[in-house]
Amino acid sequence: MDLALLRTFVTVHRAGSFTRAAALLGLSQPAVTSQIRTLERQLGKPLFLRQARGVTPTTIGEELAHKAAPHLDALVEIAESGLDDDSSLRTLHLAGPPEFTAERALPALTELTGDDGQGFALRASFGTAEETLEGLAAGHHDLAISTARPRGALLTATPLCDEEHVLVAAPRWAERIGAEELRLKGSAALEDLPVVEVHESLPLVSRYWATVFDSRPAASGAVVVPDLRAVLACAVAGAGLAVLPLYLCAPALAEGTIVTLYDPAVPPLRTYFLAARTGTLALPHVARAHEWLQRAATRWG
Repeated sequence: MDLALLRTFVTVHRAGSFTRAAALLGLSQPAVTSQIRTLERQLGKPLFLRQARGVTPTTIGEELAHKAAPHLDALVEIAESGLDDDSSLRTLHLAGPPEFTAERALPALTELTGDDGQGFALRASFGTAEETLEGLAAGHHDLAISTARPRGALLTATPLCDEEHVLVAAPRWAERIGAEELRLKGSAALEDLPVVEVHESLPLVSRYWATVFDSRPAASGAVVVPDLRAVLACAVAGAGLAVLPLYLCAPALAEGTIVTLYDPAVPPLRTYFLAARTGTLALPHVARAHEWLQRAATRWG
């Protein structure tokens, strides 16, 4: 049986779509369709049921995927290991949001980059949830950390940890508002404060307002910078209020360079997911990193 046909079959099985599989394989959709039909003729049985939106495997298709996928993944692992500079090490490619990946994931994973015979080389890239999941699906990454849970059978995801968000500003802004006025007026007391955010749409502030105040923020962004660490620096400098992950701003809160403006009974949370391509957790270095991050996440809370 032609390995190229099996590779196409497994990709379609995981993607759930000829169109998606074609994009992942760098082939045209007619080429993928033709290869699947060839494999079905060789086996004498249908492998997929065509539907309006994608395909679903037949019983024979599920059985073939179960038998073939692990072996194909092992062959890919052998091929990729030959590309490493050090043949004793595998390379783990990780993608995620810049702040969380830099502050949380990478420090945890660097413990596994030693030369104990089980370590691996580490490569990281940053991006939005959409960018990292697309890169993972295309095979550019081994693991992706995302605030969005991927859909479909191509990717699997495990909840990694919850991130608490806090509303903060430099002390002078808190003194200007006053705790009593904020308690009485709620979000209305904050309308005149400038906002520091990562995007013009104010995603973190808007989510905080919706969750805590059941309203929308009236202000626009005074400072917009696409990195939460820069948002924190601007808030410390007095540029305005910001909504930040607690883990990121905890040192500044302890030092008193920023203060919490509001303390809701239930703080807003955002969940991070650890995603991998279906079947790749059978690869030892990917499985080890996946498990290590999950263990590290139990300490982050």
